Parts: sequence; structure tokens; C-alpha cells
Amino acid sequence: MATEALDISGLDAYYGDSHVLHAVSFALKGGRLLGLLGRNGAGKTTCMATIMVMGFLKPRRGSISLYGENVAGLAPDAIARKGICLVPQGRRMFRTLTVRENLMVAAQARKAAGSGWSIDRVFELFPRLAERAAQLAGSLSGGEQQMLAIGRALMGNPRVLLMDEPSEGLAPQLVAEVGRTIAQLKAEGQSIVLVEQNIKLTLDLADDVVIMNTGRVVFRGSANEIKLDDAIVSQHLGVF
Repeated sequence: MATEALDISGLDAYYGDSHVLHAVSFALKGGRLLGLLGRNGAGKTTCMATIMVMGFLKPRRGSISLYGENVAGLAPDAIARKGICLVPQGRRMFRTLTVRENLMVAAQARKAAGSGWSIDRVFELFPRLAERAAQLAGSLSGGEQQMLAIGRALMGNPRVLLMDEPSEGLAPQLVAEVGRTIAQLKAEGQSIVLVEQNIKLTLDLADDVVIMNTGRVVFRGSANEIKLDDAIVSQHLGVF
């Protein structure tokens, strides 16, 4: 059985005639967290959108394997049914539906998922959502909306969870809360790709790190390797 939960190999993608991803390759091992870093415009969100075939993005070349099964180019709903679920940048919930309805829309059973994710389990993870179960999603605070976006993805019972900028726009206290939630999911064995501008948050959580620049992978290594070598961060992310 494949040890890689998600294996991206030679991935090319285009916006029209513009080549935006160039032979992107990285692998996420089961039960680990891979941090995907890069400056604004480096291609991180584009990579997530290509994996999920969102909008006009579709892999032109390369493979995307989920536990050894190639899922490149499948329809977004088919990819989600296979077990790749996304917490999108900007949250993107259904604003005119209630918290409970947003979670129900994403509910999906998965065989061999252990106890699995249910509304009750999401409410245990995020008690604030339980208090607001009947409230319209559009009336939630930014932090509550982020909790809902994570909870909605978990309702798909993901084998691999993609998280795109979950700390974006949040106050430091809420960033720390999001970090604790991600750490808990990782401790429970969830395989995660975390796209983040927050380098400290990523390095606190990640086992492995990939850095992108202009649609290309420019670094692959362990989080510890980056922690011990400031030159890597300053060279590829412009942070000193």
C-alpha cells in the first residue's frame, strides 16, 4: 500500500495560455502535515485549486495520486468523494444557510473512517458553532466563519485535508486557536497540506515543508531543517 497519502508529480497547469504551475512535485505521507510556503503569487493557492480542479484550472500534465490512485482531472465532486477535502481561502460558506445547514451540505460517509466526522463531533471540536447552529453563516464573525469552513471540510471525512490560508485575516488569539485545532487534527492522524503565509504557525505544526516561487518548487525538506537554517527562509521567502 502506498505510504504517500498524496503524491503530486510533474504537475503543470495554465490560466488560458499562461503557464502557472511548472512541474510541481511533492509528497505528503499519511498522518503527517506538510506546510506549503511561498511569497504572495508564488502559486500555492493555484496548486490547491488545480488539485481540486476549481474554476478554469485543470492539470495539463502530471499526476495527482491519493494513496496510489491517480485522481488528476476528475470532477471536483468526484475528488471530494475519493477523500480530498479543501478548507478554501476566504472561507466561502453558504452565507444564507445556517451553520447546521452548511455542515449538512458537506456531509459524506466514508468506509473505514473510524468514528468518522458528524455534526455532533464538529460541535465538540468547535463549541461556538454548536451555540450558533441555527444562525445564518453570513452573520458569523470571521473566526467563527473559519471554524465553520474547517468543520464543513471535516464533514466530508477527508483522507487528505487541504487547508488554504486558515489564519488569514484573524486576530492573533484566533490564529492560536486555529493552530491548536490543526495540531489536534494532526494528533488524531489526519493527513494535512497547510498553505500559509504565517511562517511561524506553519513551522510549529509541520513535519515537512515545500516552498514555491513563481509556480515552481524551490525547496523540499523537513520543518526542522528550516528552523535550523535561517538562510533558507530569507532566500526563498524574503523574511529575515
